[in-house]
Amino acid sequence: MSEKTPVDFWFDPLCPWAWMTSRWVLEVEKVRDIEVRWHLMSLAVLNEPKLDELPEEYRELLETKAWGPVRVVIAAQQEHGAKVLGDLYTALGTRIHNQGEGPTKEAVAAALDEVGLPASLLDHWDSTPYEAELRASHKEGIEKVGQDVGTPVIAVPGADGEQIAFFGPVVTPAPKGEEAAKLWDGTLLVASVPGFYEIKRSRSQGPDFSNL
Repeated sequence: MSEKTPVDFWFDPLCPWAWMTSRWVLEVEKVRDIEVRWHLMSLAVLNEPKLDELPEEYRELLETKAWGPVRVVIAAQQEHGAKVLGDLYTALGTRIHNQGEGPTKEAVAAALDEVGLPASLLDHWDSTPYEAELRASHKEGIEKVGQDVGTPVIAVPGADGEQIAFFGPVVTPAPKGEEAAKLWDGTLLVASVPGFYEIKRSRSQGPDFSNL
C-alpha cells in the first residue's frame, strides 16, 4: 500500500476563511490519498509589526480576542500531542463560526470538554509558557509563503521532493465530493508552476465576520 501524501495545514481558529478552507481539505481527504497534519499559526503574531497601520476595529479584534484561543490550542498540542489538533479545531470552529458563539472563553471551554481535554488548559488564556512554541509554529508556516498573506497556509510535497506551499485557497462554501477533488487537483497544478504568484477575483459573498 502506498503511503498517504502529507498535507500540512496552518490555521488560526479565529479566521473564518481558514475555517472554510479546512472543511474543504477534510472533504479532499475523503476522495484523495492525503493525510492532513494540523499546525497552529497566529493572526495576532502576524500583525504585531503593523498594528498601528490596521483599522481600529481589526486592531481591537486582534488585541482582545485573538490571543486566548491560540494560547489554549498551543497548550493542548504541547501537553497532549499534535494528534488532538484536528478534533479540537473542528470543535472550536463549529462553535466560533457555525454556531456564532465567537472566540469566547466559554466557547473554547465547551470545545475542550467535547474532545475530552482538561478544562485546566483554559489557565493558558491570558498567558502561556508555550509562547515560544506558538511563535515557532507560526514562523514555520508563514516563512513558506511570505509575510504578506495570512491563514490558512498549506504545504505539500512537490514532484522534486521540495514542498509546495501556498496561502488559501479562499473558498466558500466548502465544496464536497468530486468538486472538492477538482479544486484540490487544480490548486496543486497551479501552485506547482515555477514562478506562479497569485490568482484572485472579487466576490460579493463571504463568511460572516460579525460573530467575531
